[in-house]
Amino acid sequence: MAITESQTEFFSQLAEPFTGEALFDCLPDLVFFIKNSRGEYVVVNQTLVERCGCREKRELIGRRADEVFPPPFGQSYRAQDERVLRSGDTILNQLELHFHASGGRGWCLTDKLPLRGRKGNVIGLVGVSKDLNPANERSEDYSRVANAVQQIQAHYDEPFRVKELAAGAGLSEFQFEHRIRKIFQLTPGQLIQKTRTEFAVRRLRETDDHIVAIALDCGYSDQSAFTRQFHQTIGLSPSESRRTFRKTAE
Repeated sequence: MAITESQTEFFSQLAEPFTGEALFDCLPDLVFFIKNSRGEYVVVNQTLVERCGCREKRELIGRRADEVFPPPFGQSYRAQDERVLRSGDTILNQLELHFHASGGRGWCLTDKLPLRGRKGNVIGLVGVSKDLNPANERSEDYSRVANAVQQIQAHYDEPFRVKELAAGAGLSEFQFEHRIRKIFQLTPGQLIQKTRTEFAVRRLRETDDHIVAIALDCGYSDQSAFTRQFHQTIGLSPSESRRTFRKTAE
């Protein structure tokens, strides 16, 4: 984005560089961070500090994700950072299940964008992870799509077409997608993915079922497709997740 003269004039008057840190400290349901080219934290908000089980920001500054989060999640987050830093690509609206130092877990949507220097090279990245809040099932919007949501939750192993789900709700595709986004902060496809992943996590944690059986029961055509999607969402392969869940439960 080209910098305008008015922007240059405005930012030149600031006493210190604007990072948005104080603003993001006011948002308890959102994690915010800036990292340098080595993947080290240089700016964090208070929510991230608390999610990492720390008390002060200085405990995170200068450290990488794999030095902050327990294995194997830390290594997975670092690998994601390195892809952005190396390629300059962005990660937008990525549905992820995060595991917190407190032992809890939560769904979020993550965005990571590269930060470029004056010569156009990538010098770092900025990212946010926004918590997904529980849906308000008493709202009028929810009542219109309740049957479709129940169908997804009960038959997540089946292929779904948004057009058919919308028709069943008496809505156009646009109206249906708009309501799903408003209620869940997700696209219909992400809602299906989230439902399938939650089931898979439970099966991996509580049973010894073969991964290929879990994949098929979750609606995937084969184990490789399931593994790719699961890794993108959790940051670990299904087998790595099973070992981690078992180790945590000990």
